[in-house]
Amino acid sequence: MKKTLLALTAVAAMTGSASAADLAARPYTKAPVAAPVASWTGFYIFGGAGGGVWDADSHTNFVGVPVTIDQRVGGDGWFGTVGAGYDWQFAGTWVAGVFADGQFGSLRGSINDEFAALTGRIKMQDAWAAGVRVGYLVAPNVLSYVNGGYSGSHWSGAGLTNLAGTASGFHTDSFNRNGWFVGGGVENNLNIFGITAPGWFMKTEYRAAYYDRKDIAVRTDVGNVATTDSISFKPLVQTISTSLVYRFNWTGPVVAKY
Repeated sequence: MKKTLLALTAVAAMTGSASAADLAARPYTKAPVAAPVASWTGFYIFGGAGGGVWDADSHTNFVGVPVTIDQRVGGDGWFGTVGAGYDWQFAGTWVAGVFADGQFGSLRGSINDEFAALTGRIKMQDAWAAGVRVGYLVAPNVLSYVNGGYSGSHWSGAGLTNLAGTASGFHTDSFNRNGWFVGGGVENNLNIFGITAPGWFMKTEYRAAYYDRKDIAVRTDVGNVATTDSISFKPLVQTISTSLVYRFNWTGPVVAKY
């Protein structure tokens, strides 16, 4: 009986030692790392450049009465842009925000007094916009969005020439037009190709701005006196721009530490 108890005790001791050895041999495993999380909430500024075209429905009035049929005139050119905004991220993958920006450049085209057979060169010199945008995160650092809002524009005056291409003695003054715009684009973080650029983004955006009609008086070069003619002008401006964006409190991607 004693021999049996001694044998059982020896077996139990060896089994415990083996179990302890097994436990000591297990490698240490760190807790899993949390998935990266990005936040688009916060202020940002941007600046860039682009190109655009404009088309305008136009006809000539005589003492305020249309005397020619509508025709389509247009122009094109380049511009620079600067702006600022604020975004809110909500419901996980949605982003909404407000913004304002300005465009400065030269979108140049033609303007015609068909009744008097006069023509000139006019350009949109600058524009501004204020609006809202709503977008969806197709990836944590890529936002696809649409936008819309209010816009204003400034157009140059034009010296008018006759069919021979010489000065006619008449011109139009500069003017402002207001309207609204719609557009959309894509914005993405610049952490690509192994480059680390915290807070820096790039966005490419299309915009169409619809402005109110303007009856532009044809005036004399001497004395700036309005004549009986005026040129009706209702422009649509379409632009594409690419901008560099900086987000002041960009927090993504953030990795939890253990």
